[in-house]
Amino acid sequence: MASKARLFYPDKLKTGTISRLSEKQSHYTKNVMRLKAGDKISLFNSQDGEWDIRIIDQGKIFTEFKVEKLSRPISKEKNIWLAFSPIKKIPQDLMIQKTTELGIQKFIPLLCERSVVREINTKRAEKIITEACEQSNRITVPEILDMQRLIDFIKTFPDEGKIIFCDINSNLKDFKNKLSKKNPICILIGPEGDFTEEERQFIINNKNVISITLAKNILRAETAAIASTTILNYNLENN
Repeated sequence: MASKARLFYPDKLKTGTISRLSEKQSHYTKNVMRLKAGDKISLFNSQDGEWDIRIIDQGKIFTEFKVEKLSRPISKEKNIWLAFSPIKKIPQDLMIQKTTELGIQKFIPLLCERSVVREINTKRAEKIITEACEQSNRITVPEILDMQRLIDFIKTFPDEGKIIFCDINSNLKDFKNKLSKKNPICILIGPEGDFTEEERQFIINNKNVISITLAKNILRAETAAIASTTILNYNLENN
């Protein structure tokens, strides 16, 4: 019996809909998973939840399917964001993949004074995010915003939200009493060369910012992002 595949599908899903997978997904179901007409797979997206579908035709290029029933509706998730200065490709791919698995809802690339990498391949990031959702059994797919300046991000951050600033100079470790599950909480990770002192002062002087320490050692950006997402999840679960 073939294993059940699970794929992201951006268009509307509802009972009885007949449609086709993309050419790439069709190739995957036909030539990689070896699925045939009659086999079932799952499709999901952030608007409609996850659905059982049945393959009705494996064409030469496209797989045609029929939506059968809703298997998992959308459920409320923690509204955790990650604001980060882009880093080198391989560690950044790892950071995006793992924090997607851990529940990040929104990625915000930031341009800082010491940013070494000063652009981001959004299409590549979206691909990694989608694949991480498919593999981790996650339904909602995080969005990734266009690059913005650090100062603009801080100034326009929602008043009701909190920014978790991972600062090696902070002594704060227990911060769960400062958090609210209702409002966005954004982890802020600096560039490989860290924030300048001027940037650091600008960040910590903002009323929305909570400065925390992750470890006594200096962490790589991708390590800090994964660790802080894990710690924040734990604190929200036990709040």
